[in-house]
Amino acid sequence: MLDRVRGVPGDVLRPTRAYLDDSSRYWPRIARFDKLERIQHFREPYDESWQAFAAGRWQESLELTERNRPNVVAEFAEDARLGYHSYRVRVVEFPIDPYLQWEMHRFKVRVECGENIRIVRPDAVASFERDGSVPELIFMDSLAMYEVLYDDTGLLAGGRKFTDPDLIARCLAEVRALHAGGEEFQAFFDREIAALPPPVVESELTRSPGR
Repeated sequence: MLDRVRGVPGDVLRPTRAYLDDSSRYWPRIARFDKLERIQHFREPYDESWQAFAAGRWQESLELTERNRPNVVAEFAEDARLGYHSYRVRVVEFPIDPYLQWEMHRFKVRVECGENIRIVRPDAVASFERDGSVPELIFMDSLAMYEVLYDDTGLLAGGRKFTDPDLIARCLAEVRALHAGGEEFQAFFDREIAALPPPVVESELTRSPGR
């Protein structure tokens, strides 16, 4: 079913604030949050660590990620108060994209603070990608599913909302199966990420839309 999502009509929520406001209504009502992440690089200019990474200041970006740990601890404490747990499937291609290398260090902190992340290779989603890559999806338990939308530079741009129970159930089952079959994050990080040299950042990581 993941291969059909882009062809299913959904409620488009733009700008980004409309998507974030709509999805945030579900946090107190769910027991589990799931995410499928496929794109290999994004832009996160609101994140100080990403800003340092994108400017080529790798060590500073790692230090800022670690400095942000108390905020991540607080985030997951709030999740626990609301009564839900977070699960993520991250598709990883080789060679490792510079953004992905940065993101893996960010994820390491998140895993240590409570997020359940597993890594899959592209072959795990290949059966869903005969006509294009699987979409970036988040699930508010079985209440709502969103396709997360990005502009052509990888900047968050909004979302498409789906509430059909059958569509959500089938997509969620596939994403949870991917998670169950994925590699535990820390094992992947220790083997593939920890010893990598600082990444070489290319200009597209900081480019503006339309450039």
